Amino acid sequence: MRIKLNSIVVDNQDKALRFYTEVLGFVKSKEIPVGEFRWLTVVSPEGPADVELSLEPNANPAAKRYQEELFQQGIPLTAFEVDDIRAEYERLKKHGVVFTMEPTDTGQVTVAIFADTCGNLIQIYQHVK
Repeated sequence: MRIKLNSIVVDNQDKALRFYTEVLGFVKSKEIPVGEFRWLTVVSPEGPADVELSLEPNANPAAKRYQEELFQQGIPLTAFEVDDIRAEYERLKKHGVVFTMEPTDTGQVTVAIFADTCGNLIQIYQHVK
């Protein structure tokens, strides 16, 4: 059993694709029409090309409520590992990314949380060495 695909719900697939590629630096992998939406995935240029993140529309009312509740409670929907959290924090701030938590040492990892402009909070983390 392997993890090959994970999904994140977004309020707008076009806006999400721009943010996840132009700001975060991921690369579009698949874009397949599926009714009024698309099977839309991105991959990390720093990771395996076959591990994808699906940018799922939050058209399902339950998914939208879940997304909104997590955001309101300040809970990240997912997390991405980075090599240098402080450099990544500064890079993203220059792109106008809004952080709800600046890099914070929690012992084993340093974490930061930002809004992805698509309805989610995302955590980035770096293992402390």
